Amino acid sequence: MAIFVIGDLHLSMDGKKTMEVFPGWEHYMQRLEENWRAAVLPEDLVVLLGDTSWAMSLQETLQDFAFLHTLPGKKLLLKGNHDYWWTTMAKMERFFAEQGWNDFAFLHNNCIMHDGVALCGTRSWMFDASAPQDEKVMARECGRLRMSLQAAGEAEKIVFLHYPPIYPNANAEEVVALLHEYGVKRCFYGHLHGGSIRYAVQGRVDGIEYRLVSADSLRFCPVKI
Repeated sequence: MAIFVIGDLHLSMDGKKTMEVFPGWEHYMQRLEENWRAAVLPEDLVVLLGDTSWAMSLQETLQDFAFLHTLPGKKLLLKGNHDYWWTTMAKMERFFAEQGWNDFAFLHNNCIMHDGVALCGTRSWMFDASAPQDEKVMARECGRLRMSLQAAGEAEKIVFLHYPPIYPNANAEEVVALLHEYGVKRCFYGHLHGGSIRYAVQGRVDGIEYRLVSADSLRFCPVKI
């Protein structure tokens, strides 16, 4: 039961907001499906690090999640900054249950145990946003991450974030401090695309292994961790 991860699928099965207009995203749906089916087995778990669908409401996600439902493996969903469809846990769980989809779960104010490893995470926020409202959002996201990490107890913890917690010359200090406080050794994040990928911090920094896993940075192939 392997764990795979990929973020920022930006699905738009209705074609209203296709990513194919951007360099590197040509035929991305076909590439994603082929790579996913070649790598992931039905018993595996795929963590999706936000920006999964361009839909504006939960009902509008139907085609996008119907597509994901056809792909092998369980799917663990994290919120991204473009997941405008995201609503309360109760509404999302009811929506998926009504479709008969039992292969989706949510990483939100909780942790998910998988083969003895605690999968923790939250969306996080922009580290350099300084407006009062941004500070409130970051504080709330740190609270959610702490809640997720606390729920893991003494288990080995892997953290998944949408926003990068670290950049070449700066970082989200509150987030990084939590990673160290709870002994996290591996952290995966998304959000960066195109030319921004070259600014991604990848590798070991102060004892934590960081990796960017946005879809285009992975050439639309879920990576096994």
